[in-house]
Amino acid sequence: MNPFAYRTTSLAIKTLSNLSRARVNLHGTENIPNGAKIFVVNHFTRLETFLVPYYLNKILKSPIWSLASSEFYGGALGRFLESVGAVSTKDPHRDRLIVKTLLTNEASWIIFPEGRMVKNKKIIEKGRFMVSHAHGKHRPHTGAAHLALRTEFYRQRIATLTRDDSREIERLRPMFNLPDSAEVSPLGTYIVPVNLTYYPLRARLNVLNKLAKWFVEDLSERAVEELMTEGAMLTAGVDIDMRFGAPIEIGPYLQKKSILKDIHRPEPFGFDDPLPCLPCLRKAAMRIMERYMAGIYDLTTINHDHIFASLLKKSPRRRLRIDNFRRRAFLAIQQGVPASGGHVHTSMQEDQDHLLLDDRYQKLSDFLAIAEEKGVAHKEGACLLLNTSKLRTMFDFNRARVDNPIAVMANEAEPLEVLQRKISWLSWMPGFILRRRIAKFFRQKAEQEFEADYHRFYLQGETKPQHIGRPILIRGRSRKVGILLCHGYMAAPAEVKTLAEYLGRKGYWVYVPRLKGHGTAPEDLAQCSYKEWIHSVEEGYLLISSICKQVIVGGFSTGAALALELASRIDDLLGVFAVATPLRLQDAATRLVPLVDTWNRLMKRMRWEEARKEYVENHPENPHINYLRNPIAGVRELERLMDAVEPRIEHIRVPALVAQSMDDPVVNPKGSERIFQRIGSEDKQYITFNIKRHGILLGEGSERVHRTIGEFVDQLRKGRRKPVVSPAPPIEATS
Repeated sequence: MNPFAYRTTSLAIKTLSNLSRARVNLHGTENIPNGAKIFVVNHFTRLETFLVPYYLNKILKSPIWSLASSEFYGGALGRFLESVGAVSTKDPHRDRLIVKTLLTNEASWIIFPEGRMVKNKKIIEKGRFMVSHAHGKHRPHTGAAHLALRTEFYRQRIATLTRDDSREIERLRPMFNLPDSAEVSPLGTYIVPVNLTYYPLRARLNVLNKLAKWFVEDLSERAVEELMTEGAMLTAGVDIDMRFGAPIEIGPYLQKKSILKDIHRPEPFGFDDPLPCLPCLRKAAMRIMERYMAGIYDLTTINHDHIFASLLKKSPRRRLRIDNFRRRAFLAIQQGVPASGGHVHTSMQEDQDHLLLDDRYQKLSDFLAIAEEKGVAHKEGACLLLNTSKLRTMFDFNRARVDNPIAVMANEAEPLEVLQRKISWLSWMPGFILRRRIAKFFRQKAEQEFEADYHRFYLQGETKPQHIGRPILIRGRSRKVGILLCHGYMAAPAEVKTLAEYLGRKGYWVYVPRLKGHGTAPEDLAQCSYKEWIHSVEEGYLLISSICKQVIVGGFSTGAALALELASRIDDLLGVFAVATPLRLQDAATRLVPLVDTWNRLMKRMRWEEARKEYVENHPENPHINYLRNPIAGVRELERLMDAVEPRIEHIRVPALVAQSMDDPVVNPKGSERIFQRIGSEDKQYITFNIKRHGILLGEGSERVHRTIGEFVDQLRKGRRKPVVSPAPPIEATS
């Protein structure tokens, strides 16, 4: 063992880390057992040769050796590999060295059972593991299994001979170069599956290509490909998820009569002698190989590219609607991945609404850009046209990662059988069923979240009955137009139920989502941010847009601000209406909220709980709906929402209606006038009412507001509305 090897590797990895943007994430290190260990690792890049030994050495604090292909031995590279603890696959003393170091537990080993880099990640053929490479195909190697079996065989034999005080032990020690002082560890032998998954996989020209061309005149095509792929990983940034699976204990595989007979045989035999139990050991090695290969690929960290690429490959059609492709990807991630029990990239651990809504993280657009660049697909209006030959035919093995990365992504996910069945099923699913499943998903999710929050925050005598806070869905007579209706701050869906029922009687589908933190207790609201309210509205939109062809969004008070925020980002809305929208609050006490909020956080940090003022008394117009205590943190979030919405209003381009009571005691009418003036739509209308309260959707006079909104919605549905700009009236104007 060369202790300098690990200092050298550590220095090299640290230098690489400083120069690169790659992020290595370790998972499942608790699975690494005590005892002799062979780590079997998938092999996709040269990086594994350095990364795995380095991180294992950091975890185990002991030497890590590995097997390397004999083709790399010779010259400076061979000397370097030897210095960092690599042994050639053609070293004549290889097996004895491995068995000896495992017996004494003085080193662990890394073996790549694929035998070479699998650049195209094609590892499954006709349902079984088969390694594809530049010169053909072969089954994964059983070498790791054989070495583990031989180690455990001799561990048990030495233990047996020692107990029997046999002289054979004196011959075995020199055979393995074991000094008299060296003890054979009583701990068992294990094989540990390890998987490295890289995301995103993007091969591009990079600074390493340029540097290499300066120093080497004629780079081979293979070297160029590796620099493009692995150089891009290091320079552009990639997540490397290294997962350790459940260890495979080798001892139980030796519990066969013929094997045990040879273990306990008193007469001597050589390390390479053909034993009677050899056929039985070979069968055991094959079973172990199948098990560790499945273990390696079950550890694949599923990412968005796997889902997108698999959907393209499984598609029965050459022409795909992009919106249905989004829905299939969403359902595959939200339902297919959990059903498969697979491991997921961190970007898939959160809600995937962005895939259906606006692709704000550019997961899909980035993937489609690669697909278009490589000729796998191209956009034609709202559709994708596939070149299926590019998905089913691999190019030159050494160019696969550059020329056909989409097929490589699909190949990597191919061993995940449960996920693949789900993706196949989704690929054949008609669009109307996809939409129904999306609507069902969001409705069930909203119901489950409400039930969970209601029971978690329930306060006897304060929390309202469940029907007050439960989301509302009213079925319409036609799926042509649906309405998303949002309630206000400290309220619940019941606040806008009368308007929802009025619009429902006119034949419209109406959905009223529950804003996060509402309809339960003030303690729930105190923990929520305005971004969670936006998220509630987004999920409401995704539900109603999966039911109806076109959507109008509207809301009351804070719900109106949220409706305007959504309209500023969603281009295909039919229209938006906003009633009593807050931009300025009338209550002067709200100006003290930032100061009180800061005070509360300071007291929490000082652990002086009794000095905190977290709630103020609320006297609502509808005490059967609204909270009776107003959390200071909630008011602070309301102000943040108004600050976030105001600069976005100018991006609204759809027809808009703004309605306001001129005697509103909560919302300053000047704020709603300002909102109206800043809306970017050509078709917009401002209407005021002389109703002396904030909640103008309930109680006396509310039917006039309902009719106004109903007429606005009817005109949009009929498509007869002409561009109108009504000037904001002076404050004394009436309607």
